[in-house]
Amino acid sequence: MTFEFNSFIHLIFIGFIALFPVINPLGSAFIVSPYFSGLDRQERLNAIKRISLYAFLICLVTLIIGHWILELFGITVPIIQLAGGIMICKTGWEFLSPPKQENTEEIQTGNKNLSHQLENKLFFPITFPITTGAGTIAVLFTLSAHGSSKTISQYLINTSAIMIAVLALCILVFICYINANRLIKYLGSQREKIINSIMAFLIFCVGLQIAVEGITQLALQIMKVLHQAS
Repeated sequence: MTFEFNSFIHLIFIGFIALFPVINPLGSAFIVSPYFSGLDRQERLNAIKRISLYAFLICLVTLIIGHWILELFGITVPIIQLAGGIMICKTGWEFLSPPKQENTEEIQTGNKNLSHQLENKLFFPITFPITTGAGTIAVLFTLSAHGSSKTISQYLINTSAIMIAVLALCILVFICYINANRLIKYLGSQREKIINSIMAFLIFCVGLQIAVEGITQLALQIMKVLHQAS
């Protein structure tokens, strides 16, 4: 019994340590912060609650049936990296582009539609692939294989341990996301603009990095197939 409990705690620790670098709650908090500019406190709180919930559900589905879903549609992780990276690059480019001049009526209309526009981005790309991307999926696949067992009871115990680690990270995501704006505002309005510009550039770079990783993995797979064929 003690051995099983120690294994349970060990798997929670392993899951947390493995997922922390790929989710990176603090770094992601600064990257997604520009999305929340213009929202009041309650709207921001509601948005971050939903992002944290979406992140947990993505990890849950990935851990339990994600592998079969990818096989069903014939999608590989490199393709997810490439497509997600392109979309993140697009978002970063939009943030980097200078805002167009708007009259008072357009600004008022824009403020009314701001919350609705964010609604369409809460799942994609904020939750996926910025908060929980292809790297998270790959790690969860690995953890799932690591926690696999011949007995149903042990499999459920191992999966529960990994999900506790995921839940802890999602709570950490919520805490970091909700407090990132306070830190940025503490630095002042001018510095806030500078940080937002830097974060926009980082969003573009993150997307480019994810896309390049996808291309690299695709190239390696193609080379492997060609090598086997020869």
